[in-house]
Amino acid sequence: MFHKVTESQTLLINNQSKKMEGQNQKVIKFGFGQSPFLPPNSLISELQNTANRKEYSSVQGDLELRENISKFHYKYNKLEVDADDIIVAPGSKILLYNVMKSFINADVLIPAPAWVSYAPQAELIGHNIITLKTSFEKRWRIDAEIIDNAIKNKKAKATILILNYPGNPDGLTYTASELKEIAEVARKHSIYIISDEIYGLLSHNRVHESIANYYPEKTITTTGLSKWCGAGGWRLGIAMLSKGISEDFKKTFIGIGSETYSCAPIPVQMAAKVAYLNYEESIAYVNWEIDILKIIGNHCYNELVGTNVRLHQPEGGFYLFPDFSNYTEKFHANNIFTSTKMCEQLLKDTGVVLLPATAFGFEESQFLARLAYVDFDNPSREVDFELNTHAPKVVEGIQLIKNWLKGL
Repeated sequence: MFHKVTESQTLLINNQSKKMEGQNQKVIKFGFGQSPFLPPNSLISELQNTANRKEYSSVQGDLELRENISKFHYKYNKLEVDADDIIVAPGSKILLYNVMKSFINADVLIPAPAWVSYAPQAELIGHNIITLKTSFEKRWRIDAEIIDNAIKNKKAKATILILNYPGNPDGLTYTASELKEIAEVARKHSIYIISDEIYGLLSHNRVHESIANYYPEKTITTTGLSKWCGAGGWRLGIAMLSKGISEDFKKTFIGIGSETYSCAPIPVQMAAKVAYLNYEESIAYVNWEIDILKIIGNHCYNELVGTNVRLHQPEGGFYLFPDFSNYTEKFHANNIFTSTKMCEQLLKDTGVVLLPATAFGFEESQFLARLAYVDFDNPSREVDFELNTHAPKVVEGIQLIKNWLKGL
């Protein structure tokens, strides 16, 4: 009678963590990927100053905001998108859903590991999901061969590939050559690409290549304020339609928006207008965040690799995707046979929260988990960041994981 939909695993783990804290239990929250940074003061001030704005905007969003976004992204990574081809919504999550909903019937290619909501959204719409299996050895990246093989299992006329980079849960990105290869195979098979670049500005090398620059025919790029601006709860998402996207798709996409979210909140749009207008100020803020995230991410990486955990060095965002398979025998000796049980036992024994690999498209028997290294308070830009002083819970949490593994 009803759709079978479980609560998003990331939101569920966040609620569980809060419940434990409410019971005075010690919790180190590596399970939920919420930026600890506050939005820049200029955005907070603008939000306050425009709190009395209560009118609706167009479904696409405030025109001046869209013009600012267009100029910002051209300056940042040479994305050429007209303001009229930009759609602003209450969060990028609904935009991802509405892109897929614009198709009556489609095959949706989802690389694993993948963000927890892609597959449930596609399933709700009734699309056919094709999981693209990746490997640790290939850095959890897809390539032309993987896509070619997946196309053999097509059922629908339309095909959508979802890319997310820097990735959640893996913290890795794609090189320009890798994106060009994916663009070529997408062109060959006439694949639509949803490029989820919500972490794009948090690329640790301060350079983010967009596949839309290599495949403008059928790429829809999504982004927003939640990660680089620390404004997840403000709900401001952006979709940018590349030049080759048809007017029929655009009309359908905007039409669905008009029947679902109507528009993004006006005060938040006004604050976003400042974020995308003051390019130099925003990039300086982003670079400060990146400096801190690199210190924390590299610490977590070095400590865990030193404990025989298989791991790739983070390249963007604030995630790691540790592979604990070297501990398989010890897990089995302790009656731990699934990634879910591994995370449950870790939480019970240490108070450290990780999200099991099953949430990201893996089998229960694969001992992987996502680690979001964000359990630290918003630091001051006036003080030099020091790991032990400003991120003590992250340091403690990693040490607890190491001690737990050694004690098995």
